[in-house]
Amino acid sequence: MTHLRPAKPSGKVRAARITDLAALGELSRLCEDDAAGGRSLGLPVSGPRIGVFSLFRLPLGAFRPNDLLFVYEEDGRVAGLVRVERESHRDDWTIVELDAIAGLAGAGAGDIRFRLVQQVLREGQKRGAARFHVACADAGGNVELFMQAGFARYGEERVLHRPAATPLPEPWSEERALATGIRAARPVDAVALMQLYASVTPAPVQRLEGFRIPDWERQGSNWRVPRSSLAPLLRFADIEAYVLEAPDAPELDAFIQIGVAREAQPHYLRVLARPGVDLGELIEFGLGDIRSRTGRGGDRPDDHGVIAPVRTYEAPIDRRLETTGFAAVSTVTLLIRETLVRVAEPVLVPGGVRSLEVTRGS
Repeated sequence: MTHLRPAKPSGKVRAARITDLAALGELSRLCEDDAAGGRSLGLPVSGPRIGVFSLFRLPLGAFRPNDLLFVYEEDGRVAGLVRVERESHRDDWTIVELDAIAGLAGAGAGDIRFRLVQQVLREGQKRGAARFHVACADAGGNVELFMQAGFARYGEERVLHRPAATPLPEPWSEERALATGIRAARPVDAVALMQLYASVTPAPVQRLEGFRIPDWERQGSNWRVPRSSLAPLLRFADIEAYVLEAPDAPELDAFIQIGVAREAQPHYLRVLARPGVDLGELIEFGLGDIRSRTGRGGDRPDDHGVIAPVRTYEAPIDRRLETTGFAAVSTVTLLIRETLVRVAEPVLVPGGVRSLEVTRGS
């Protein structure tokens, strides 16, 4: 009996062009519609997800020269896209968008996405990428797709959202913040912040993320630590960071990163804290800071709520956020693929010296 082999998809992966903007926007919109049969990473940002459809409503200046955008084209139709953000000061690449719908010649959405991921990996090897990061919902074959491409799962994050209908607390005065031990983070805090990160992050995760003290010194719009699944939001936000000083020690008890959205995205809140530290006042201060900064002028949206990612090993920060009006909306999986080969550093070790034995006849 003769079996007909399925025809090889005729589509190709290529770099996106400016003329693809309308098609990519429509593709991303379709992938957010479950009835369209598309596949997406499924991050719960900007409505149901963050996507090119929402990003393309922003100025084109939001895309940086080192960003990569590839598309899958078949018979003149764009059926898939992948968008990668490259960190300017590290050789880390982050896949923030991976969408696909079934191709014209029978290529499934999963096959299209796998080809797009492989294109990103090949491009990264050419350009010296050290790590590839991705965060996705564990649905639609997302995790299986990336593990097939050589990624390893290393953690999960709960994504919590505070709706805009819940009023933000009143802003704190500078005197009250200083009396509580809350102050703005400074570059000289890099060592203490690195110690705080190491105290709450498991050693295997520290090794995979590979943060160094200089990463904590970069503040302002370039601040991307600590890493989270929603870090791409910080591109469209004004970032500030504050620390909570320990009352009886030179170390830091907690850190809070605040991103006030400039576009139609939620505001961002990220908290790190040592075990046993009461975070009630620090979270209230952060929410009050968002209120004070959204109230300056009318150019900032203040009706999209606040979103906060919390890793599972950082509990009970998530429960503390829930007492201030946050509610869990999703759980995302964190995956990474390393391209560097780790080798043991050569070191000198003590050598054992056997004493001379004196025997008869010597």
